[in-house]
Amino acid sequence: MPETANFPYLLYLVISEKDCLHRPWLEVAEEAILGGVDLIQLREKQLPYEDFLERAQTLKSITDRYQIPLVINDAVDVAAAVNAWGVHVGQQDTAPSEIVAHYGGRFHIGWSIEQLDQLNSPEIANVQHLGVSPVFRTDTKTDTITEWGLQGLQQLKSLTNLPLVAIGHINASNIGDVYHAGASSLAVVSAICHSPNPREAAIQLKQNIKNTTK
Repeated sequence: MPETANFPYLLYLVISEKDCLHRPWLEVAEEAILGGVDLIQLREKQLPYEDFLERAQTLKSITDRYQIPLVINDAVDVAAAVNAWGVHVGQQDTAPSEIVAHYGGRFHIGWSIEQLDQLNSPEIANVQHLGVSPVFRTDTKTDTITEWGLQGLQQLKSLTNLPLVAIGHINASNIGDVYHAGASSLAVVSAICHSPNPREAAIQLKQNIKNTTK
């Protein structure tokens, strides 16, 4: 079984306004929570600070209501301003060590890894989970270096005790396989945001995870 005590968030939604095709993005977020999403990350790479901050504040009012952790992608200043639970950064973003130097242990820090040798980075000491990105190639991430696949995920699982958050073209048909391969948490974008019924989509995803025996 995954490290549920350290990262008990099986279904992880990464949301942005542009990815929500059928309903307003805040409605998608709330419906997804009602369907079983355990954690939400707000990813708005193109927004200026003030707009990102306003969006984060609005979303946090919803996540707080349901006691769901909110993670902010990349923008550590926004995360600090809204008192987010966590931040998630990639290899080209603010280094986890810099976040810790400035904010101490205020945030749960997730860090995306793109190559196996990044497990040897000193930055690993500053993070609480790893983003395995992408497990499968996806249109939402065009700067892919490594497509990990199930075997790559299994290999990572054997080499680190950190929780692994898998992301990249994960949907109802493969989410059980990804979980079985070693993911502690399954992160989705289109599987919920593109659905006309995000609550039902989340229910199905969560059920497919729970139907898998490790």
